[in-house]
This record gives sequence, C-alpha cells and structure tokens, in this order.
Amino acid sequence: MLRFLLVRIASAIPILFILSVVTFAIIQAPPGDYADYIRSQLINQGGASYAQAEAQAQLYRVEHGLDKPMVVQYVNWIGGIVTRGDFGYSMFYNKPVADVVGERLPRTLLLALVCHLLASVLGISFGIWAATRQYSWIDSLLSGISFLGMTVPRFLMALIIVYLLVFQLNVSEIGSFFSPQYGGAPWSWAKFADLVHHVWPVVAIATFGGLAYNMRVMRGNLLDTLNAQYVETAKAKGLSGAAVVMRHAVPNALHPLVMYQGVVLPYMLTGEIETAIIFALPTVGPAIVGSMAVGDVYVTATFMMVLSATLIVGNIIADMLLALLDPRVRQYGGA
Repeated sequence: MLRFLLVRIASAIPILFILSVVTFAIIQAPPGDYADYIRSQLINQGGASYAQAEAQAQLYRVEHGLDKPMVVQYVNWIGGIVTRGDFGYSMFYNKPVADVVGERLPRTLLLALVCHLLASVLGISFGIWAATRQYSWIDSLLSGISFLGMTVPRFLMALIIVYLLVFQLNVSEIGSFFSPQYGGAPWSWAKFADLVHHVWPVVAIATFGGLAYNMRVMRGNLLDTLNAQYVETAKAKGLSGAAVVMRHAVPNALHPLVMYQGVVLPYMLTGEIETAIIFALPTVGPAIVGSMAVGDVYVTATFMMVLSATLIVGNIIADMLLALLDPRVRQYGGA
C-alpha cells in the first residue's frame, strides 16, 4: 500500500507543475497589472495627473518586478516556492502571500469538509431510503429534492437566501463568522452557537448540491445491486431485508461514490467559495475575486494552485479508499 501511495504522489508532481504553468499564464493573459490599479487610485482618489500617476505606476512595476517578462516572473515565483517556501508578496494586502492564504484557507477547508461530511452522510442515507422504497411517495419526494439540488445554481440559492435574510427577516450580520461581542472572545458553547448562526446558509447551500448527487448515485447503484444474484441468494438463506441491504447490497453500491470522492472535495470547495462570495465571508472566495480584480497575481496564482492541489489530493485519497475496498485495484496499481 505504501508503494501504491508513493506512485500516486510521484505521478502528481508533474501534473502540479503543468497546472502551475497554465494557471500563471491564464492569470497573466488579461491586459493590465497591479500598477494599473495604483495609477487609477492615484488619479481618482489622489488627484494626480495622468503623467504623475503613470510615472508612479512604472516605478512600482520596476520595484516589484512587474516589468519583467512573464516567464521571468513565473520562474521567480515558482523558484521561491520550491527553494524557500516563499509564495511571493501580496501587493494588495501588503503582506506575504503565505499569511493571506494561511489566514483564509483553514476556514475554507473546514467549511468544505463539514459540507462534504454532511453531503455524504445525508446523501447516502437518503439514497438507501429512496432505493428501498422505489416508486413510493418518499422516493418521489427525495428525487424531486435531488433534482433541485443538481439543477439550481448555488449562487442563485445564495442570492435568494440573502434576500430572505436581509429584506424579509432583517438579519444584518451575514458577512462575518461571529457577532462583534464574540470576535475576540475565548471559545464557548455560546460562541460556537453564534458561529453556526452565521455560517449555516453557506453550509446548507454548499451541502445541497453534493447531497443531491450522492443520493442519485447511491439510489441508482443500490437498485442495480438489489437485483443481483448474490442478493437473491442472501434473501433465500433467510436473512432479513435490512440485513441483506446493509451487509451485502450497500457495500457493493458504494464503489462509484468512493471514486467520486476524488472530485467531490474540490466541488465542495468551489461550492463554499461561490456561496462565501455572495455572503462576503472572509474565506478564500472573496480573496480570489478581489485579487483578480486588482491584478494581485501572486495571491491569485497561489490560491488557484491550492485548489489544484486539493483536486490532486482528493484523487489520491479516492485511489487509496478504492484500493482498500477492492484488492484488484491494489494489484493493478502495484500496491
């Protein structure tokens, strides 16, 4: 199994390198940079003339290496990461990129993992419930809910909930994790309840899509498995219906869902990001949008690389889980 893991990690390194090149090139493709943002700020808010602002912008480009070719900027950026663990300096936040990422990424990953856990547990449970009651009103109700979860865009759900909270229920604190009185307070049940009160819309919306997909896949797989010969044999031996489903059918119906785990973590991450942008929560999403808007290239590139690495790690975890479930995968993968 260790060899299996090492092979997967070794094969992921060149993929990550290619992704870093493509990501940096795409980010640099649009015209303009952070110096242009400075120039516009000097003109609009500082009252400077265009010539004065342009001179300051050009000076900023030279000082921060933005005047160098894209290849040189990429080599400097990736070289700093590989040799010193330095992800660059955020021009907008005026601090190292590692600090910006370190401040926002743990919150984002924690929210994404909570959503993933809820989507998996609820989706699989609802899938089993619907499959064992095929064509009943429960099956129809759960199928209708899952279709809504898979078709309605998450940003639209977020906008609807924001409208209901702000304009119908007069909720004002939707852009933070805590109320002001709990911001610097030590952890307590009251602070935890306040956190849940602030983040439940993000968790609910990001969970909904994953829950719907898990339920549909589990329902379909379980229906196929329930018609298998070995399930009929188990029934013929006198096992109860629940025992047949949980001991024989469900474990075999889980394989496609395990493989799906390779992409579900980035999916939940992007779901949290989309929703957090609407709710303006201080997570990765608003930082990505903000850095792209002003041309803070190193922050954007680092966040995109983190998302790419999450996709790769998710696939490695899926391979490991599948190898644990199916010995043929271990044999084929050289474990």
